Amino acid sequence: MPDRYLEIDLCRQILCVVERGSRSLQFSVSTSKFGPGEEVDSGCTPRGAHVIRSLIGSGLPAGTCFTGRRHTGEFWTQELAESTPDRDWILSRIIWLSGCEPGYNRLGTVDTMRRYIYIHGTPDTEPMGVPFSHGCIRMRNADVIKLFDLVTVGMSVEILT
Repeated sequence: MPDRYLEIDLCRQILCVVERGSRSLQFSVSTSKFGPGEEVDSGCTPRGAHVIRSLIGSGLPAGTCFTGRRHTGEFWTQELAESTPDRDWILSRIIWLSGCEPGYNRLGTVDTMRRYIYIHGTPDTEPMGVPFSHGCIRMRNADVIKLFDLVTVGMSVEILT
């Protein structure tokens, strides 16, 4: 592994920044309520070796709403949430992942990037430390903003069970 990478533990529901073999930071996350898996339309969180493909949302305020990787002009509020109760909120920052293992998490029906799997912010009303997402890795807004400022495009991300 490189000197600095991210490690996401699906069983423990944590994301760690690993530097020179030591975990320098740890965050509570929420991954898929459907468990681990790589297939398109499964709603599962993919496993294995990944890289950061893109970083979206630099400099935007916490609570910025995204749809299709674009800022919608909205900012999350309880009232907005109540007006669209079934919306899967993608807030503050998007760290878009791409799989590195052809046939496992890259290309064909198992392509992490084409499944739009992100590390992203979520409303503070959503649970952390338990699987509850639709496949992505959810974080508290303050945490994903902090993480966003520490990572780079091309950085390795290992998703473990």
